[in-house]
Amino acid sequence: MQWAAVAAALLTSCSCRHENTSLDPDPDPVEAGTMEEGVLYTYTFKKSGTIRAYDEMEAVACIQGILNREKPRLYLLNSTYDRPQYWLDKFYSGWMGSPKKESIKDFDELLTLALSKIKGAIIWDPKVPATINVATTMAGIEDAIVFSPEMAKEYCGRYGLEILKDFRGQFDGSLTGSAKNDAYRWAKEEFLDKGKCSTHLMCLYEDSYLTRNVGDLSYVSTRDWAVCNRAFVYDLSPWGNEKPKDDPEQPLGLDLETYRMILESQLRQTAGREMTEVAGFFSFRKYSNQPGYPSIHGDVETEWENVYVISEYNCYQNTVASSCYNQSFHSKAPQKTMKQGRPETLIEPQPGKNYICILMADYDSTTPLYEFLPAHWSDRERGSIPLLWGLNPNLCETYPDIFEWLYSTRAEGDYFASDASAAGYMNPNRIREEYMQLFVDHNRKFFDQWDMSIAPMVLDTDEPTAAVKDAFTQFAPDGFATIVIDHHGTGGKHPEPQVWKGMPVMQLINDCCNFSDVENAARTMSKCISTPADDTPRFYFFRVVWTSPSNVKNTIERLRELRPELDLEVLDGYNFFNCFKTVKSRQS
Repeated sequence: MQWAAVAAALLTSCSCRHENTSLDPDPDPVEAGTMEEGVLYTYTFKKSGTIRAYDEMEAVACIQGILNREKPRLYLLNSTYDRPQYWLDKFYSGWMGSPKKESIKDFDELLTLALSKIKGAIIWDPKVPATINVATTMAGIEDAIVFSPEMAKEYCGRYGLEILKDFRGQFDGSLTGSAKNDAYRWAKEEFLDKGKCSTHLMCLYEDSYLTRNVGDLSYVSTRDWAVCNRAFVYDLSPWGNEKPKDDPEQPLGLDLETYRMILESQLRQTAGREMTEVAGFFSFRKYSNQPGYPSIHGDVETEWENVYVISEYNCYQNTVASSCYNQSFHSKAPQKTMKQGRPETLIEPQPGKNYICILMADYDSTTPLYEFLPAHWSDRERGSIPLLWGLNPNLCETYPDIFEWLYSTRAEGDYFASDASAAGYMNPNRIREEYMQLFVDHNRKFFDQWDMSIAPMVLDTDEPTAAVKDAFTQFAPDGFATIVIDHHGTGGKHPEPQVWKGMPVMQLINDCCNFSDVENAARTMSKCISTPADDTPRFYFFRVVWTSPSNVKNTIERLRELRPELDLEVLDGYNFFNCFKTVKSRQS
């Protein structure tokens, strides 16, 4: 079937208003209000856990994305979630400039103030959960607000909002065997193929299938970012050998087929000029094995498969991006070029030493950066032990103020490097030859901006190719480490420790990544450290995830108690990789 013809037929059917819209026009529509220049407007969300909360958050996010597109005007707070207030307090007297604050009391007041900026309403179809993503995509393109049918009936007539599209009843699976896939393929033809969407951002946001009835706002509160950037929004399975649990009657592999069509369209639009961020995560319960939601695929396996699929199309993932409020606001903070410096002196490796370096890992996506990192960064022991903090520098496009704060408050011994896999999480081996220079240019831009020169956690399904190592020497010459997981069973392996054209290359040890407690972490590290056969210096690079400097310090102390025969020294990332390089160079 030719999808251009299918899309044309769908477009014709969708261009008119739904016959049963049944909206009650108000004879005296509400007049638009006026937003004062130089005022920081705040809107506090007080609802959660209900359908109405879900629907309202979708509408508020659309308004916020439109209002903040040119400059920061609307800041969203939540009475049950304090992180937005935390960041507002931190930056209000800084880059925000201490403007006058104006609190908006309710949704009606917000809609009144924003009315002049909204060009119409789009009604999504709760019977086809995918349409909330299609509607969000269209809202960014059309500067529109997305309403549920209930909210449309309540607000469209009263506020004089034209209905730009009503998706109810438009997708029934008659074209692909899946209403979900009908909707996304129509959106691809109408929005992506016509160049209406961002070429730099796509959003993998969970739809309403498992979230609306319980008022889960995780991937509704983030939609200001999609609308602000006019990003294509979708929710599809990366698996071709299992039907997704939200659409079990679809033909096997249909989700993946549609997924690849979307990625191919995005690649055509970028034309090799830029790489595309995929912000958001797959739905665990829909696409991987979870309690009550059985699957043949595990969650980590599904994460890796999604990255494997998108990498071939010059896409990199910003995985966990849920509940990251005010991205459209924070992104307007000044973009700066920051220096982290280097150790004053590089030590000389000593015989008999066992050198350890700790990667404080998994700040490769916005939720860990926004929500998890502040508690660990404020730990009283930070600065008492050298640590390498993994931050994906591309996240500065969303939260440049958080990056500047981290760099401005680093202690001696704190250094920053990228996380998974460089300036964005992808599988570098999947980059096509003709796009390798684009990959280099993309990463070099962000590494230069944030003074990074180490890529300590490159994730792939096999050891890096010569072309990949050559690429990394151009922006991460001071160190390259990798975790290889061959989830396809094709013989993937870690690289031999080496120095490649001046760049140290080694394995990142993943055994104690999920930090449970000090004792278990210390014993796990101990198992990874062999008894030396000679006095050649040895190197152990450990990944630990979302834990505090205090825990790391206590773990190293406990490790010394467990292995008193070892001469252990913890190094910062630059000394660690340089010592490794020195020893390897002497051996060769």
